[in-house]
Amino acid sequence: MQYIIYCDESVKNGEYFSNFYGGALVRSIHLEEVKTSLENKVSELNIHGEVKWQKVTENYLEKYKELVDLVFKFIKQDKIKIRIMFTHNAYIAKDLTKEQRDKEYFLLYYQFFKHSFGLRYSNKTGKPISIYTFFDQLPDTKEKNQEFKDFIFNLQNSDDFREANLFIHSKDDIAEAVSHNHIILQCLDLILGSMEFRLNEKHKAIPEGKKRRGKRTVAKEKLYKHINAHIRAIYSNFNVGETTGLKDNIENRWNHQYRHWKFKPNNKIENKQYLSKNKKTGPVIPT
Repeated sequence: MQYIIYCDESVKNGEYFSNFYGGALVRSIHLEEVKTSLENKVSELNIHGEVKWQKVTENYLEKYKELVDLVFKFIKQDKIKIRIMFTHNAYIAKDLTKEQRDKEYFLLYYQFFKHSFGLRYSNKTGKPISIYTFFDQLPDTKEKNQEFKDFIFNLQNSDDFREANLFIHSKDDIAEAVSHNHIILQCLDLILGSMEFRLNEKHKAIPEGKKRRGKRTVAKEKLYKHINAHIRAIYSNFNVGETTGLKDNIENRWNHQYRHWKFKPNNKIENKQYLSKNKKTGPVIPT
């Protein structure tokens, strides 16, 4: 058995929510079925080029909806697990060192990878399970990117990974992916992008000098609602702006097919304007 984990990141500094990270986990026994089905669907729909949230348009809306339907079919069957993490601008980390601020992107990415899937609860077989990761191309220097990969590689020496009998064969199994070549990573981009779009209220954007929203904005809102309806078919009261509940079972960090994590620093101060329900100072956190 192997877990193949695809990871992506989105907006770092949003109006209300920031530091968006996303992950899709597929077990090796399901990988070929999932990849082939999604690739065939893209071909059948005659979608040209890479599937991306930024490419959602009125003309492609129905095609993207149909692709999302297939993605969520696999999510509901637990053949794909999706995790989304973000921070709220209301919570500001205190007393960070200069090094921590410089490495914030990678420190948060590390926390996301280590904890969001609940990997420590994933293996009841007693048999070793390997992990292969695809990170969408990392944005920093070669040295900083490699340092991050080293930290990911060394997770196998942590108590959580040892107890779950999880390992990574080699550093070559921590890959930087070109998303154009990985349909699962592209579909993850759709879901992650839709959440950033809604949480930062981009569905309300009206171009300067116009009285109405643009057609692309309307199409993106419709696709977000389509995605949200699928999530609510799994969890009826799902709140996209909050950490998904565990229902009194911590192992649901792994068991759940789909989860959100609103990351809050342990040592933080509150920016109260973002906690207000006054639209002039901050959003009502959407359901």
